[in-house]
Amino acid sequence: MKYIDIFNKLKSAENYNDQEIEIDENTVMRNFNFMSKSQSILPGGKNNHDDYEFIPSNTESEYEPDIIQEMLNKTDSEIMENINFRYHTLSPKGEDRAKGIILMYHGFNEKTWTKYLPWAKYIMEKTGKTIVMFPIAFHMNRAPAAWSDTREMYKISQQRKERHPNIICSSLSNVAISTRLHNKPQRFIWSGLQTYYDAVGLMEEIKSGNHPTISPDASVDIFAYSIGCLLAEILLMTNKNDYFSNSRFVAFCGGAVFNRLSPVSKFILDSEANVSLYSYVVEHIESHLKRDVVLGHYLGKEHPEGINFRSMLDYKVFTSHREEKLREMADRIFAVALEQDTVIPPYEVANTLLGTKRDIPIRMETVDFPYKYKHEDPFPALANIADEVDEAFSRTFAPIAEFLK
Repeated sequence: MKYIDIFNKLKSAENYNDQEIEIDENTVMRNFNFMSKSQSILPGGKNNHDDYEFIPSNTESEYEPDIIQEMLNKTDSEIMENINFRYHTLSPKGEDRAKGIILMYHGFNEKTWTKYLPWAKYIMEKTGKTIVMFPIAFHMNRAPAAWSDTREMYKISQQRKERHPNIICSSLSNVAISTRLHNKPQRFIWSGLQTYYDAVGLMEEIKSGNHPTISPDASVDIFAYSIGCLLAEILLMTNKNDYFSNSRFVAFCGGAVFNRLSPVSKFILDSEANVSLYSYVVEHIESHLKRDVVLGHYLGKEHPEGINFRSMLDYKVFTSHREEKLREMADRIFAVALEQDTVIPPYEVANTLLGTKRDIPIRMETVDFPYKYKHEDPFPALANIADEVDEAFSRTFAPIAEFLK
């Protein structure tokens, strides 16, 4: 079966409602409930009253009573979709409790797992391991459905373009996340930390023997794409309770520090949000850490994950710390970059993972395809290039699966 056929079959089968979905005679998808225990750190939560408010000069007013404020700028800690949600696993059929799992993390501003399902199925088949597709905070099904509603987002998009006539790459796809990060760029840090703590919480559930289909002794590896690689790197660098001491990690189209990314895209962020986010988390982060006591605490020396997070925000910050961590786990990392990727170019992946002196022995490969592709869609499910995509996908993912085996 060709890639495009697998893509369409999995797309039609995926849902969050059924406990178990039989994909074919060899594959089963399952859904599991998860409750985040870390929403208290989000703006408005009991551990983060958000008393320190940063509002860039070019953002919407916090108090302007319009559709943008009403729909998108709710109190983050009270958005229930982000607290109680379901996640998918893809497993070999007939397996009672998985002896090996691969955590899969997605990219920025993703709303469905559709493009990842063929990747997950291929890796599962080649490795025999269960794939755990765990969503980042406020992404996938962890966001209110209205944020993906075309009609509602059209209204907001029109208002946004009227307020910012020089905006670039504003679209129905990215207007929700762009508006929220433009208004409060600190959301990037808080939602990132929440996702980190949720990932650790999932590991605690597994290791305690409380997961119904995963053995507490299961090996744990990671496959991450785009911004999901940043989460994976923080997990590995921090290595809470030695959960990831032996984990292998594949970084696909990712791995670079945040300030070396170019996320302005109709599918990721618009230009106004990008300026606001970069200003907060890179250019002025030190002043925010001094003025925002809560942020300073969670990104301070009492929280190793916070220090590791900061080391992945700016290429010139905590460089020796970051490179020492990467060097320690170099033999367990494999990075695959795309030659024509303009969001996370191969040379920026190399700058981070191979180090300033290019002496960190991390395996890295750069691939290119004979058809038109982009970072957000490396394997287009189009009938007119089905054969080329099929060959490109197999050539790219064969060594990935072998590494994770």
